Amino acid sequence: MSDTATDLRAPALPKPRGALSEAVAGRLTEGTPLPAAPVATMADPYGDDLQLALYLCYELHYRGFAGVDPDLEWDPDLLGLRRVLESRFLTALRRDAPRHRTVDEAVAGLLVEPVHGASVSHYLRREGELWQLRELAAQRSLYHLKEADPHAWVLPRLWGRAKAGMAAVEFDEYGGGRADRIHARLFAALMADLGLDTAYGRYLDPAPAPMLAVVNLMSLFGLHRALRGCLVGHFATVEITSSPASRRMAEAMRRTGAGPAAEFFYDEHVEADAVHEQVVRREVIAGLLDEEPSLEADVAFGIDATVHLDERLEHHLLAAWRDGRTSLRGDGLAVPAGQGH
Repeated sequence: MSDTATDLRAPALPKPRGALSEAVAGRLTEGTPLPAAPVATMADPYGDDLQLALYLCYELHYRGFAGVDPDLEWDPDLLGLRRVLESRFLTALRRDAPRHRTVDEAVAGLLVEPVHGASVSHYLRREGELWQLRELAAQRSLYHLKEADPHAWVLPRLWGRAKAGMAAVEFDEYGGGRADRIHARLFAALMADLGLDTAYGRYLDPAPAPMLAVVNLMSLFGLHRALRGCLVGHFATVEITSSPASRRMAEAMRRTGAGPAAEFFYDEHVEADAVHEQVVRREVIAGLLDEEPSLEADVAFGIDATVHLDERLEHHLLAAWRDGRTSLRGDGLAVPAGQGH
């Protein structure tokens, strides 16, 4: 396994995708005024412009951007616009995501493995090509290079069994005290095997809106104490669905000759997340609902919203790949020597 580490420097600001993201970028670089709220309320909640604008606002709470004043993390005008963008996004999710009344109902759907699976991991295991694995890894880097960070925000908002269970899983995500085993670092090694740039935020520009929405959801839930139940639901969805999907991805990496670090990342998640699933269900969710039963609807919504956005992303990826097109914005990725498209 490679010990490749991600470049931790703050990334450059991406190119705007419309009036909203251009206005946020202008605020960050030149201090220009932001648009009035009605501009944001009319934007497509799943579209490139709104999702990039939200991503720019959220990234200020992570690593920020090169040349951007760190104090802008708490700029009142940016926070005001972010609130409007979040409301637009949340309203769409509450309208469009499946609606389960209880956590048990929401979780039940996650535990069923279809006989003839049509997910991205099923597709890649059966017939995916190396260039498609590279595209997926480039997009998922926006998530995996900050893996576990948004979920860590919920720790001060939990107690008892829920806090202990959450901390145990997060400890594993952060390598169990070993820097070389931090999952974000393991993903950087996967990227290196695939000939990708491991710099943090490197693939923000080509990432499509459905991928930005997936990443933005965990930031939205993580940054709001009022949405702590939703974040637990999001966390549960990731952990419950990860092990079988990781097994298929490991097989896809082996079949295409992606490399040992690429295989290792998913092999690691097969075993680890099978254990995490039990901890999340029995300790984190059960512990939270024992203490705060009124949050059950929020946990269920967190699961449903996560599934909804994952399905939107999968539809985008598979529609492009089955048509022989790149799933990325622009011209896709350069292909390393010896790795034909």
